[in-house]
Amino acid sequence: MNRIMGIIAFINKWKRHKHVRMGLTLAAVILSAFVQAYVLQVFVRPAGIISGGFTGLSMLIESLGGLKGVCIPMQVSMLVFNIPVALMCCKGISIRFTVCSLLQVVLSSIFLQILNFYPIFNDEVLNVIFGGVLFGGGIVIALKGNASTGGTDFIALYVSNKTGRSIWTYVFFGNAVMYCLYGSVFGWKYAGYSIIFQFISTRMISAFHHRYDLVTLQATTMKGPEVVDAYIRHSHHGISCTESIGGYSKKKMYLLNTVISSYEVNDAVHVMQEADEHVIINVIKTEQFVGRFYRAPME
Repeated sequence: MNRIMGIIAFINKWKRHKHVRMGLTLAAVILSAFVQAYVLQVFVRPAGIISGGFTGLSMLIESLGGLKGVCIPMQVSMLVFNIPVALMCCKGISIRFTVCSLLQVVLSSIFLQILNFYPIFNDEVLNVIFGGVLFGGGIVIALKGNASTGGTDFIALYVSNKTGRSIWTYVFFGNAVMYCLYGSVFGWKYAGYSIIFQFISTRMISAFHHRYDLVTLQATTMKGPEVVDAYIRHSHHGISCTESIGGYSKKKMYLLNTVISSYEVNDAVHVMQEADEHVIINVIKTEQFVGRFYRAPME
């Protein structure tokens, strides 16, 4: 177990290197853009549906323009919608994050233009299910790489960074309005499939992106001062320490409590174990936290 935690700590330390982080971000951006272009061509368009956010809005405008004989490529609309929103939100997120996210949008537009993928299924339901899962996965890849797929992602992350609350559910309902417009023009069946597609992709994001989830670490140790000092040296969060008596051993013990973000758990556990290899740690999901809490900024 200690060896595994050591390997995890080494990887996390390696990932903190500036050039490594930038390389991982660029790799995530490229892969995310490729996945997005692939899903749109293989699953979304064959099913006659639209995705969510500004990508879906761009697809809607392209489809409406086609009815009037006007060609409005979605690749162009994606850029037109994303650039002003990115400029408005960049101060609340970060310039680096904004640039990488815009790069994802640009690459998606280029991939849609130069790459050609062919449908796998003839069944609309299968296209909706597989497309929703992969589309959400593509967004998660970008988020894990400290970037996004732009559009409503900018807005959602801006609000989350300011308030610490997730608004993905509200984004879903905002998309539903767009789907109603799409359904009134192109058929309600396709609007319904579009909503299911977006619901699946939204659930994928909620399931795998936990930057703003909080957890409580409850530690029991006989080396309270040493563990506390080690934790404080490596963390921006506070920690409480209470003296107690072991129920079985009758020896003096220390109970430690701290609340951290879910992505910080591995580092915190490793630091505590380095200070006391016999420490007992209980990780509990925190439903609500009231008070000041440090949140690492977007890089």
